[in-house]
Order: sequence, then C-alpha cells, then structure tokens
Amino acid sequence: MFFKKFIIIFLGLFMACNCFGKNNMKEVTVLKVVVRDVFDTNSYFYIDSKTKHGFLIDPGAEAKKLTSIIEQNDWKIEKILLTHGHFDHTGAVEELHKALKIPYFIHKNGELFLKNTHYNLSQYCERNVVLNEGKYFDDGDIISLSENPEIKLQVIHTPGHTPDSVVFYDAKNKIAFVGDTIFKMGIGNAGYPGGNAEDLKNSIINKIFKLPAETILYTGHSEETTVATESNRYR
Repeated sequence: MFFKKFIIIFLGLFMACNCFGKNNMKEVTVLKVVVRDVFDTNSYFYIDSKTKHGFLIDPGAEAKKLTSIIEQNDWKIEKILLTHGHFDHTGAVEELHKALKIPYFIHKNGELFLKNTHYNLSQYCERNVVLNEGKYFDDGDIISLSENPEIKLQVIHTPGHTPDSVVFYDAKNKIAFVGDTIFKMGIGNAGYPGGNAEDLKNSIINKIFKLPAETILYTGHSEETTVATESNRYR
C-alpha cells in the first residue's frame, strides 16, 4: 500500500495538462497524445510528412484512441518504440502490437521490465502488464523508417530512472524523446526498482545536456522544453 501511494505521489507530479499537442516540422510531424490509465502519460507519434509512415513512442494506455488517430490521418506505423519499461509507458503495447501487426522495441536492459510486474510497477497499481515479444536495441543504434530511411532516430542510453531508459534523438530536426529522464522544470525519479540517482545525474549532464541547445525535449509527463532551458536551471 505504501509503495502504491509512493508511485502515485511522484508520477502525479508530472501529469500533463493537455490531451493533444502537435508540432509540424518540414520533414516530420510530432503529435503528442496524452493517454490515461492510472496516470496521464505522453505518447508520441513521429511521422514522416512525405510518406505518412512513422513510429509510435510510449503508448501507455488507450489503444483505441491511438488507433483512431492513426486511421484518421491515414498513417502507417512501422514500429512501437519504448523509452523504458514502466507500465504507464507500455500499457497499450500488447493491444496495438496485435491490432497493427507491428513489433515493439526497448533497450536490451528492458526485458526484465517488460516481463516482471514488480519492476514495471504494474502490480502496485492493480495492473498486470506483461509483454513477452519485445525486440531489443542498444546504445548508439539508429532506428530508421523502412519507407524512408532518411527519417531516423538515434538511441541514446540514459540510465537512472530505470536501467533501460533511453532517449530517441533526431539530430537533423533537433528533437529528442526523453521519457522520464528529465521533465520541464524537473528530473526523473530514481527511487523505483533498478533506479540509480548517480546514473540519472550523469545521463542528464553528460548526454542530454550535450545535445544542441535548441533541441526540443519531448517528455513523458510534462510539456516539452529545450536543452538550453533545462541546462540553465542547473548552472
């Protein structure tokens, strides 16, 4: 009971206010969709504006809402990408995986989080999120669209919130999907199973803050921010 309250308090700090937020860039469209089960979580569509193919990042809940958006926009989602394995970021994966017939990917350290309800926290919120068909990437991997390989994300391993936490970085468009590693006016919580405060600090300072200052950071539970804005808070 105590652990459940602990989760609610900390994740509640980062609940997003808006249901949708869309940024259109020359080459890609980023659509934020706030989905809710136990908590509000930001899911993201990362779509090639030319081919309408793309990725879905962190579908934490409300699979039907997400599939409806895909259908309305005539998008083709090639892969589901996960910034880490907590259930509020993976809760709709199984339904989407089956409905869209697409694979889902997580860092190689994330297998335990996909399959163990203690580590992914779902058992503490009366959920049972277990995923057995994950595929794995590693630090430095490039994930490209098959329809247009010029649209791609680099995997940057950022352990601390969890040992499998990553950032998906688009260097060309200067955008990064940072999960729960950093937020607008806040940082991730290292107090969950597998978390490490020193690793979190190093990931933020030595990886995220090394990205170009104008890079937009799309977070898991807050509004977007920039590298410059957040790094200036810690000087």
